[in-house]
Amino acid sequence: MQQTREGQAELSVVVPLYNEEESLPQLVEQLLAALRPLQLGFELVLVDDGSRDDTAKVLSQLAATVPELVAVLLRRNYGQTAAMAAGFDASGGAVIVTLDGDLQNDPADIPLLLAELDQGFDLVSGWRHQRQDAAMQRLLPSRIANSLIARVTGVRLHDYGCSLKAYRREVVSDLNLYGELHRFLPALAFIEGARISEVKVNHHPRRYGESKYGLDRTFRVLMDLLTVWFMKRFLTRPMHVFGFGGLAAMGAGLLIGIWLVGEKLLLGADIGDRPLLLMALLSFLTGVQLFCFGLLAELQMRTYHESQGRPIYRVRGMVRGSDS
Repeated sequence: MQQTREGQAELSVVVPLYNEEESLPQLVEQLLAALRPLQLGFELVLVDDGSRDDTAKVLSQLAATVPELVAVLLRRNYGQTAAMAAGFDASGGAVIVTLDGDLQNDPADIPLLLAELDQGFDLVSGWRHQRQDAAMQRLLPSRIANSLIARVTGVRLHDYGCSLKAYRREVVSDLNLYGELHRFLPALAFIEGARISEVKVNHHPRRYGESKYGLDRTFRVLMDLLTVWFMKRFLTRPMHVFGFGGLAAMGAGLLIGIWLVGEKLLLGADIGDRPLLLMALLSFLTGVQLFCFGLLAELQMRTYHESQGRPIYRVRGMVRGSDS
């Protein structure tokens, strides 16, 4: 595994938590049992996402006896994506591993992900090939979502929803998370040029509490999927989608208008109450609006990249010729 400066953690394990007071002590125990034998510097970054139970209190108690633990207490419940982003920001390891705090992910699988990461990959995702969840509420929607996400993003993974993943620090540093985008981290990393792999991992039945996921999240995932698709295709060239649609709509409006004018002049037809006249006007105006949206989006993209000094490319490495 990549080495870091002396005193800095080589591995950071980021775990978002929401109402996990019962599972938390066992989670920390299992993490320590899996990581301490690896003989590398690590930290446990546990993020309390505004829990309503005693999760924060349990974290404080554990921090008194576990030197590797870093507790991040958010002011309110922001959601898993924000909690994960807070964990990324608070972590310092060259490699970051994420997993859920409900004991369904197995910390004993972390060495498998690290070994795969050492094969030259930038992100390794877990695949819950024997998932222990309700068939109709979780398994079926998840399979449909995984198939749809893979088709739209072009990143072929069996299990996008598995939180057990390993990342190189440079991959996480390039990502800005919003909405429910934690599910799409492999696709976002792929946009940045990351090499991605997948390994089979264990999955255990839920022991405590209830699942925080519901069918309502499916609609939010679909909206974020459209965002990821747009970012993948048109992030640095939004004019290509808005401009093309605008020109097509303006062209259609002009053609219909010319047709109607021809009927008026050559045939003396009454076009004032024709639906085609309204369609021509709407098409032309819609095209002008789309074209303007494209121009504004181009300006925003330029501001986004130039104000942050953010390049539109990523360099994996450089090789220089020697003089000898």
